[in-house]
Amino acid sequence: MDAAATASRSAGWFAQARTWWTMLRLSLEERLVYRGDFALGTFMRFLPIVTQIFLWAAIFAANGDRPIAGYSYPDFVAYYLLTMISRAFSSMPGLSTNIALEIRNGGVKRYLIQPIDMLGFLFLQRLAHKLVYYAVACVPFAIVFFLCRGFFPGWPSLEVLAAYLLSLVLAFVLGFFLEATLGMIGFWFLEVSSLFFVYMLFNFFCSGHMFPIDMLPGVWKTLVSSTPLPYLAYFPAAVFLGKIQGAELVNGLIIELAWVIFFMVLSRVVFTQGVRRYSAFGG
Repeated sequence: MDAAATASRSAGWFAQARTWWTMLRLSLEERLVYRGDFALGTFMRFLPIVTQIFLWAAIFAANGDRPIAGYSYPDFVAYYLLTMISRAFSSMPGLSTNIALEIRNGGVKRYLIQPIDMLGFLFLQRLAHKLVYYAVACVPFAIVFFLCRGFFPGWPSLEVLAAYLLSLVLAFVLGFFLEATLGMIGFWFLEVSSLFFVYMLFNFFCSGHMFPIDMLPGVWKTLVSSTPLPYLAYFPAAVFLGKIQGAELVNGLIIELAWVIFFMVLSRVVFTQGVRRYSAFGG
């Protein structure tokens, strides 16, 4: 009986893994077909950095070229470039909106009657999106960073580089489950677009996408740092630039992982509770 049970469990795991691989493969093929604009779109997104270069050049000139919050002028430019990479990993365009829309329109019921996990399916879709995005957009990224190489102090050590890459992966997972949790608020409210707009506004400022969190005064820096938002943009960039080191770096990665686990669990809880009160009609 034990051998039979073990064989049955193994077959179940294999079938589940095959299902997930099929979903990921189809998502990759879909994005490779209609996402040929990635390269141009990525390059165009870097154009506003030119404005930032001139802006901070003027600010530092007026400040006598003294560092601001521990950042020199080249640090600021490098920081903005690195936050673009962070945001490319952590941003989930349309995820929460689409989840809320599927709940309102009844599309979510297909995940309730078919043996496909909604969060798992959407996660694989986003993973495919990111894989295709970086496969196509790596050239414009390389061009921009090569042209701006003078703003960087050089490559960090292997340990710091590994921590940076880990922070980017965690930022991707955190961004997905955070926005998926927000999207499932649609189980309780029919109209949530205003809520998403407020979230994106706070995300833009508090994630460090607009300016380094280090620039905030005491209590505000503590308040913002206690949220998961800085790990979506600020934290990976600060790690690469060596602004976060030693025990602070280890603690930061642990906290980021803790936020990931928190929103993974919370998204499941919200989905389960939402399904209990969900009603859908029609064929």
